[in-house]
Amino acid sequence: MNRYQMNSRRVSLGTVIIIIGTLVLMTLLFIANLVYGSISIPVDQVGKALFGLPVDKKVWELIVIKTRLPQTMVAMGAGMGLGISGLLMQTMFRNPLAGPSVLGISSGASLGVALVILVADQCFEIVFSTVGFWGDFAVILASLLGAFVVLFTVLYVSKHLEGTLGVLIMGVMFGYLTNAVVSVLKFYSTEESIQSYVMWGLGSFSRLNLTQATRFCIGMVVGSFSTLFFSKSLDLLSLGDRYAQNLGLNVDRTRRAIIFLAGVLTAVVTAFCGPVIFVGVAVPHISKLILRTSRHTLLIAECCLMGGLVTLFCCLISRMPGSESTLPINSVTAFIGAPIIISIIWKKRRM
Repeated sequence: MNRYQMNSRRVSLGTVIIIIGTLVLMTLLFIANLVYGSISIPVDQVGKALFGLPVDKKVWELIVIKTRLPQTMVAMGAGMGLGISGLLMQTMFRNPLAGPSVLGISSGASLGVALVILVADQCFEIVFSTVGFWGDFAVILASLLGAFVVLFTVLYVSKHLEGTLGVLIMGVMFGYLTNAVVSVLKFYSTEESIQSYVMWGLGSFSRLNLTQATRFCIGMVVGSFSTLFFSKSLDLLSLGDRYAQNLGLNVDRTRRAIIFLAGVLTAVVTAFCGPVIFVGVAVPHISKLILRTSRHTLLIAECCLMGGLVTLFCCLISRMPGSESTLPINSVTAFIGAPIIISIIWKKRRM
């Protein structure tokens, strides 16, 4: 018994060290995103800019406060939200390839944006890329509305379907339907409006100012860590619906709550950053591989930190330090996320 307790403590201590290590790495990447870019800024000058002290060059202060700090905060918050959404979906559906977009919520957001950008161009000859603030506001609002319409439709359908397979299939079908509508809208649109829509679909962490980025980041952090209240329910769901129900869990109510929470996180991230791919699928796999545990209290904490770490790393790579060009964020996440998922699935297959 004593040996078992000692081993449990050792595992617990190792898990704490891993989580703290992830937090330290995420913090270092946060600082690196403020320091490196097309122009490298000394660390001490970045610190002075953050704390409102005089900086040697005024342009450095503007770069840090106006550009890099909001982009870094949005990247970290988006990674946390997507990482947690992916964990919730993979646990509920017990499917390693499930992700934040599996319910069609990202497709709903894309449809909302397509209706604004493409239809406005056809009917009113308005190109939203040239409107400025109100154009960006309309795109964000349309994305949120489209995402929430699909989310509440999925929630309504889940009340009348037993099990998770039917909900999964309905979510996939919603995604196909919205993509079909978007394809029709593209067919009748001009090249300029299609280009605006495609640019939105590539994803970006640089669409918000400092005030908006702060609110977004706080909302994502609070929303992500609030899933800790569902950790015990997720532990039971991972064992199977029937087993969880025998232990007194209201499976249907819990499933709807999980769908709602994951859907809200996905909808908000998609509205402000575009449909960021692969992060929500890869982060839960990385966290499980590192922690080697199925306890969702630990997995949720690790997924939050690992999600922020991965997106901060992708954000840094996308800016290509030393170069003036910027890569689309989805290109970087695909290059990093796809090989990780392939290697993990291949390793599990061999085991």
